[in-house]
Amino acid sequence: MGQTDDFKLSPQVSVYLLTENRLLRDTLARLLRKRSEINVVGVNRRSESIKDEIISSHCDVVLTDCFDNTARSTFLHDVLDQDAGVKLLLFGMNEDPDVFLKAVFLGICGYLLKDASAVEIVAAVRAAVRGEATCPPSLCMTLIQHLSKKKQERLETSDPQNGDRKALTPRQLQLIRLVANGLTNKEIAANLNLSQFTVKNHIRRVMRQMEAASRHDAVNLIRASGQLAPP
Repeated sequence: MGQTDDFKLSPQVSVYLLTENRLLRDTLARLLRKRSEINVVGVNRRSESIKDEIISSHCDVVLTDCFDNTARSTFLHDVLDQDAGVKLLLFGMNEDPDVFLKAVFLGICGYLLKDASAVEIVAAVRAAVRGEATCPPSLCMTLIQHLSKKKQERLETSDPQNGDRKALTPRQLQLIRLVANGLTNKEIAANLNLSQFTVKNHIRRVMRQMEAASRHDAVNLIRASGQLAPP
């Protein structure tokens, strides 16, 4: 069976396209709509009401170049915090390590540079739905070096009592692994045979324990601490 036939058999991916440039917005939306496996559920520019519109679209992937290293990107944090199932894919980005790391800690699943082609963008969308990350190799090394440095700093300044306080229980680790895999509270509740209320309380307790601002920050801190090893 050919590659085209394989794509037709793939489940359709819903994408919300968010970019400021109208020409780019129209061109990319047209290219995406030509793909039978992609359903463009929204096309817009950043605005005050866009967060609610993205969440209500129930999209699989938010594809956007509306990200920088300032507070203007906080609406994307709100989107991810309210819908843990959505994937955030950035395109048209500069090869800036600081911005890349901020995006990673926000919870992105892909980071494409300005020279990325339409084919590469579509491939990254598919990869996001499969739970795979897409980013330039040089920036992957930036992330590895950053985490290695942070881990070393934690080891050098660790307080045994503080370490004990931040050690998670097996149940908490089981739940956080599901958060790391992108499951929503509802899906985690079904998976662990718990109520959504209990799941939400567990996640909040872990966030407080790790001193994390969001569930995504908690996952990153726990992974960096070495606790989130495969079961």
